[in-house]
Amino acid sequence: GGVNRNVIINGAMNVAQRSTSETGKGDADGYFTCDRWNIDVGVSGDASAGRFTMSQDSSAPSGFANSLKLACTTADTSIASGERLQLQQLIEGQNLQAFAKGTSDAKPFAVSFYVKGNASATYVCELFDLDNTRQCSKTFNVTTDWTRIKLSFPADTTGTFDDDNAASLMINIFLHAGSDRTSGTLNSSGFASSTTANRAVGISSFYDSTARTFFITGVQLEVGQNCTEFEHEPFVDTLAKCQRYFLAEAEFKANLFGTSSSQRTGGSISFPVTMRSAPTMGSTTDDSGTQFSSATVSGPTVNCVRAIFVTDSSFTNGEAFAKASADAEL
Repeated sequence: GGVNRNVIINGAMNVAQRSTSETGKGDADGYFTCDRWNIDVGVSGDASAGRFTMSQDSSAPSGFANSLKLACTTADTSIASGERLQLQQLIEGQNLQAFAKGTSDAKPFAVSFYVKGNASATYVCELFDLDNTRQCSKTFNVTTDWTRIKLSFPADTTGTFDDDNAASLMINIFLHAGSDRTSGTLNSSGFASSTTANRAVGISSFYDSTARTFFITGVQLEVGQNCTEFEHEPFVDTLAKCQRYFLAEAEFKANLFGTSSSQRTGGSISFPVTMRSAPTMGSTTDDSGTQFSSATVSGPTVNCVRAIFVTDSSFTNGEAFAKASADAEL
C-alpha cells in the first residue's frame, strides 16, 4: 500500500487531548479520551444501566505504544430492546472518494485492528454509509491475547459518498446491544439498505460482568480486498489530523497597557491547522495570573478566532494570555 492509505485517524490511540482516563461513562454519547473515538449509547432513555471506565492504556501489541481500554465498572444483564454501546469513528466524505462507492468501479473496504479482553467474547464491526443509509456488519472474536482482526467488506456499487466535510461513513464496534439491533439476521454478505435488527446480531454483552475489559488499537481502513500492515506515522502528523476536529487549548495573547481596570483589548489566534468547520469554542480561562476579569471569544472561522479581554483591577502592563478549546467534531 501507499502513504496515507489509512483513512482512520488516530488508529494507534496515541493522541488523547481531552483526557487519558474517564470514569462513570455509559450514560451519554461523547468523545472522552483518545481523539476521534466517540462513544454512542443512543438517545435519552436507551442507555444501559451499565457503566465503564474509558482510558488510553499502555498495554499494546508489539510495535504499538498505546491502546484504547474500556473496563466495565457496573454490570447490566437486563438488556432493554433499545440499548447499545458503540465505539465509533465518523469519517468525512471527501476522505473516502478513493473507494469509488456507488460507481461501477467501486472498491472493497479492508478493515483491520488489534483486540484483546479479559475473556472470550464476540462483537461486531459495522461500516455504515450515512449518505445512503446502507450498512454491512462482520463479527469478530476477542481472546485474552492480542489478536489482529482482518475483515473484508465488499465493494458497493449503490450510493456515492458526498464529496464534502460532513460525515459519510461510520465504523462502529458494537460491544452491547438490545433486541432492536440483534433480533434479525446479521447483514454480513454485502452492503444493503439498513435494517436495524440486522446490525449487531450474535454479539456478547460488554456489560455482562464487572470483570469485562476490551482493548483495541491499530485500527485501519483502506481501499482493497486485503489488509496490509498498519501504517504508522509520526506523532506530530496524527496530532495535526486530530486538531482538525478538536483543539484542546487555543491560546490567545494580547498586550495590556494603561492604568485602570475594565479596559478592553483584542487578541486573536490562528489555529495550527484548518479545522473541519468553524468550531464551537469552550469557555476561556486566564493563563497569565490575574491580568483580566474576562475574555470572550467571537467569530471563529476554520482558520482563526478573536478574543476580547477586559482587564482586571490588578493587571500590569505587558502580555496577557487566555486559552479555550475549539471543537469541530463530526
